[in-house]
Amino acid sequence: MNQNTPNPRTNAAKILQSIIYKGESLSAALQDNTDPLTRDLCYGSLRWHEPLSALLDVLLSKQLKKKDKDVECLIRVGLYQIIYQKTPDHAAVGETVSALKGLKKPWAKKLVNAVLRNYLREQDSFQKEIQKRQVVRYAFPKWLMDEIKQAWPDNWEEILKQSNQRAPMTLRVNLKHQSRDEYLQKLKTENIEAEILEGVETAIVLAKPSNVFDLPGFRNGTVSVQDGAAQLATILLDCDDDMVVLDACAAPGGKTGHILESAKNLKVIAIDNSETRLQRVHQNLQRLKLQAEVITADALDTELYASNILFDRILLDAPCSATGVIRRHPDIKVLRRKSDIEELQGLQSKMLDTLWEKLKPQGILVYATCSILPQENEDQIRDFLKRTKDAEIVSIAKSNGLGRQIFPNENNMDGFYFAKLRKSATSQNN
Repeated sequence: MNQNTPNPRTNAAKILQSIIYKGESLSAALQDNTDPLTRDLCYGSLRWHEPLSALLDVLLSKQLKKKDKDVECLIRVGLYQIIYQKTPDHAAVGETVSALKGLKKPWAKKLVNAVLRNYLREQDSFQKEIQKRQVVRYAFPKWLMDEIKQAWPDNWEEILKQSNQRAPMTLRVNLKHQSRDEYLQKLKTENIEAEILEGVETAIVLAKPSNVFDLPGFRNGTVSVQDGAAQLATILLDCDDDMVVLDACAAPGGKTGHILESAKNLKVIAIDNSETRLQRVHQNLQRLKLQAEVITADALDTELYASNILFDRILLDAPCSATGVIRRHPDIKVLRRKSDIEELQGLQSKMLDTLWEKLKPQGILVYATCSILPQENEDQIRDFLKRTKDAEIVSIAKSNGLGRQIFPNENNMDGFYFAKLRKSATSQNN
């Protein structure tokens, strides 16, 4: 490794420390770090957080001090390489010990070396011991496993299993530029293997991930990267030309772009409460050569962004537990708490009520979450319909109750929930 090149294992240990012990999100902690090994070490160590934590419990005779949690995280990285990456034993141990140089903690060499070699000597017995714990077998925190079991008694094991898989790379074809079949042919010409995603007219799934800049037409907006379920949100909006559309909670802008691709002459207002995240919306729109009014605002503060406007269509991609996208964001298993769910429910409820007031009579609001918990989804919509006399549910394809619940990796898609709501023609907006 070049003397000036940051060590991926050192970087991964620091990033894991900021997530596990400081509560930072994986996407924020990685930022623009594109080193594939660093990213894989971080994603993998978080995906298998429960088994790795259980091993540390039995391998470390005492907890490391708070200031030395970076060393503990480096041991996690070493164990991940041995168990899940199948890195040769001597290389995994040697490279992990060498990475201590970047942490400026040479005193820990003996400790890291001893812990990893101890695991290698007795790995069968260590694995047998930790596999007694259900959280280890399913690699899920107990509270979340219990929630999913209760919600989906017939499907919970498959949901957990699929949530621990790597997600595929899915593309959204801009049908204004060409048909999906035409784009598939372009991929074939470039020897990029792919297939259509059944049930989502704009979606293509790649056989293996690709650098976006290797995708034909990516730079000029012919294609974007977006999960198939996320693409369904815009398709369900069913926009017509010249409509006024609100994209609430718009960042990072995938759905904003898709809305603008879906019909002509749309006036789209895209809002998010994070100015930083809205930069991604601007970047996406610039690449797609599309225009929207992008505003930093809290969705509840309608006076700020829509004081004299009523919308034909509203997409509320609501803040949620994100329990349907754990395969893409394994840090959710570490960061999410049971207490978050009730707080999120309250916010979702307020947003539904507030944005409903900004919808025209006969307008459509699509409520979407990337959650698989009924209290954020069907229960939320049931309560909304009870208290909202001018709202009716619109039937959607493959609906399974009040809306459609998609499980992780169902038809190659992320876990998502959708409900399509129409406001009655006789409604009187405030």
